[in-house]
Amino acid sequence: MTLLQELKLQYKMGSVTTRLVFFNIILFIIPEIIFAILKLFSVQINYFKYISLSSSLLDLAWKPWSIISYAFFHNDILHLIFNMLMLYFVGRLFITFFTQKQLFAVYILGGVFSGIFYLLGYQYIPSLKLIDTQMIGASGAIMAVLFAIVTFQPQMDVKIFGVFKMRIWQIGFLILFLDFIQLPLNNTGGHIAHLSGALFGYIYVRFLQNGIDIGNGFNTFIDYIITFFKPQKGVKFKKVLVNPKKPTVQKESKIVVKDKIQQQIDEILDKISKSGYDSLTKAEKDFLFQAGK
Repeated sequence: MTLLQELKLQYKMGSVTTRLVFFNIILFIIPEIIFAILKLFSVQINYFKYISLSSSLLDLAWKPWSIISYAFFHNDILHLIFNMLMLYFVGRLFITFFTQKQLFAVYILGGVFSGIFYLLGYQYIPSLKLIDTQMIGASGAIMAVLFAIVTFQPQMDVKIFGVFKMRIWQIGFLILFLDFIQLPLNNTGGHIAHLSGALFGYIYVRFLQNGIDIGNGFNTFIDYIITFFKPQKGVKFKKVLVNPKKPTVQKESKIVVKDKIQQQIDEILDKISKSGYDSLTKAEKDFLFQAGK
């Protein structure tokens, strides 16, 4: 199996956490390659201004998508690596207690919530009113996911780098403290987004504990969009030629073969759910890839 096939299979079989990480990495790599090539021909395009969230409400009016798109792009490779490690860590913890759909909803809605408070900060905080800046990065959305876990299971033990054991609330408190003390120093908009994301994660779980999932409307909308764009297979009637001489045993053997293949697929998927995709052997990965074609 080639590297491309391996990545394709990991994406196909991966959780929402894996797919969000893939999206962020791809949306960093592809523009970097394209615009690096364009620079060779002396063509320079600042694509960040089209996908970053501006502190100006007028800018939001002509690029309303930026309230979401900013949470999927990053300034540089270090920014991307740190955020993706954090997303992978908190995403895996999140789906221990919640569903995949809830993770996606918290990521997107947490990013939107952070973006709104970022905009409000630059409209109403006196020291920020005259500043025109742009925000990019998944930090606010990731903070929403983290603080959903902190709110729901604050006493959960987590090992940092596999060595230092801390409670999840202690990690959350430390991050919040660092954001608070840096708020007036630099990257004020970014810290506002972090704190707002944390607030959304808290609100989301508090509502959930009272029987209200505020992400339900979003998930229903996403399901509708997916259904709308999913190609509908029309019913086709085929003329069947019956050969009375053909033994029925052959049909049964095909069913048996199909059942065996399905059984193997089910066993592999069960293994993934218990031990993760990396626990598969090369033969199992190849078989799953071929079966998915």
